[in-house]
Amino acid sequence: LVDDKVHARATGPYSLITQQPLGGKARSGGQRFGEMEVWALEAYGAANILQELLTVKSDDVEGRTKIYESMVKGENILEPGTPVSFDVLVNEVKGLALNMSLYRPDGSMVSDLFKE
Repeated sequence: LVDDKVHARATGPYSLITQQPLGGKARSGGQRFGEMEVWALEAYGAANILQELLTVKSDDVEGRTKIYESMVKGENILEPGTPVSFDVLVNEVKGLALNMSLYRPDGSMVSDLFKE
């Protein structure tokens, strides 16, 4: 009975739109991390684990590649990039005919973030 429930994944398919891992054992999906689980890790103070789960283990395509390369080379892990879900949000906002600007803490504008 337990053998039917156990499921693990090293690599597998991702959603075409959001680039997040598919859910469910039947689709070779990854572990899903919901909103309440995110709140629990925030409350516990596990910021590094939370950042990893929500970026490179989810929908940060460039970060996934960089993390894999750094692990193969034995280098330190780099900073995660922008998740694809943020790009989806930006496109939704553009669809509402709203303009978005994103600024760094030093006041400079992030211009390379918005892909056409």
